[in-house]
Amino acid sequence: MPARATTWTTTRTARGRDPPKTPTEGSELMLAYLRKQMSSALEARAALKSEIEGIVTAAEADGAEKLSGDQQIAFDAKRSELRAKDTEIEQLDARIKDLEEDEKREQRAAELMARHGQAGERRERVTVVSEPETYRKGGQTSYFRDLFRAQMKGDSSAIERLSRNDRQVADHLQRIARGAEQALEGMEARALTTTDGAGGEFVPPVWMVNDYVALARGGRVVADQVRPMALPPGTDSISLPRVASGTAVAEQTTQNTAVQNTDATTNSVTANVTTIAGQQVIAQQLLDQSPINMDQILLADLAADYAVKADAFVINNNATNKVGLLNVSGLNAVTYTSASPTTAEVYPKVANGIQLIHTGRFLPGDKVFMHPRRWAWFTAAVDTAGRPLVVPAANMPMNVLAAMGEVASEGFVGTLQGLPVYVDPNIPINLGAGTNEDRIITLRSSDVIFFEGTPQAEAFRETKADQLSVLLRFYNYAALHASRYPKAISVISGTGLVTPTF
Repeated sequence: MPARATTWTTTRTARGRDPPKTPTEGSELMLAYLRKQMSSALEARAALKSEIEGIVTAAEADGAEKLSGDQQIAFDAKRSELRAKDTEIEQLDARIKDLEEDEKREQRAAELMARHGQAGERRERVTVVSEPETYRKGGQTSYFRDLFRAQMKGDSSAIERLSRNDRQVADHLQRIARGAEQALEGMEARALTTTDGAGGEFVPPVWMVNDYVALARGGRVVADQVRPMALPPGTDSISLPRVASGTAVAEQTTQNTAVQNTDATTNSVTANVTTIAGQQVIAQQLLDQSPINMDQILLADLAADYAVKADAFVINNNATNKVGLLNVSGLNAVTYTSASPTTAEVYPKVANGIQLIHTGRFLPGDKVFMHPRRWAWFTAAVDTAGRPLVVPAANMPMNVLAAMGEVASEGFVGTLQGLPVYVDPNIPINLGAGTNEDRIITLRSSDVIFFEGTPQAEAFRETKADQLSVLLRFYNYAALHASRYPKAISVISGTGLVTPTF
């Protein structure tokens, strides 16, 4: 998950007290925030570059020797935006490099402290990773096995491996959680054992289990495209004050007469903190005897499913003070009803959704989200001569409906009416009366705030000791402020967005 550089941590207990503060925690959070900004800036730059190429290609297709007046104005404006974006990217890169250097120094100091500092009873925050030499696919050491031995037996070798592994988490599990290294899909409702069909396939032969078949999961596209913030500690809700109605001015009727006097009113919007969690019971025999690291597979699976559930929480949650984008009260609702939907009909609906943000929020929307099937429907559209209406920017003719960017199953795919388009497989496709509709979302992404804590992975033997089992648990806290500016969100719905035909 490269864009959101979240640090994935767990807590291991070694007889005792509360964990000390992680020295790099603040810099890690800032790095996560800056890397998120960098990802958004690079995507925006790619969209600007596509638009510039489209202007030039359109002039060439027209047979013009130079750009027209309007084209030149648009070209110059986009180039200015591109230069400004390049400056922003350079500044972000410099800040990220500085923080990475600071983090390396802190990590080195922490390693020295772990090697030479105080020993004895303590409770430490540790980082989970499949690092090449310690916990790797196909390796003989298991994180949860070491965690169990360190906790219950005081095994010095296990403690040493856990300490060595502490500082090598972020990049690997970030990729897992974004889907780059997706593992098995779904947590089983039953406990895993060494029986075939319930986990036993991960015991010998090694040449078979090293290449286990991972089931596909979606990523967290929408959740990563809204404004990220670290979840404040010590609270179960986040309230933001809001100006409900403002002051006013008016022309003074005559001199020395009273001027307009209108008092502002205020209220607040609240986002409740929610817990997203999962667990897995695993037989001690499987943990001890499996020739591969079952914990790697299970933790990756839990992290990947967390990414999906966090994304669904942002898109479509519908609980009080936890509403997702599709359920915000007072958003710009655009209805598209059609028995025979066409891209020509939906195109002005997209324009309507964009202008409603302009006129209601008084600032532009900046992103469009849709399900992969809806983007595929757009790319399948042709004109009366059979020519595609969504084409790569480099081949853009004058009559295009949209411009194709990267070919991707999720994430940035192109532009539509000047805005970058992102596809997300977690957008529902079972909505509407016929339970077969999807939605197209346009929004000003910085107006939506997604608060996340630091995910925690833990292992417990005590509650399952009577059956020689270990319970693995993964959880995180999150809160969503999607209702700060309802008019910053436009949603197209209706029978025109039923399952497309090709």
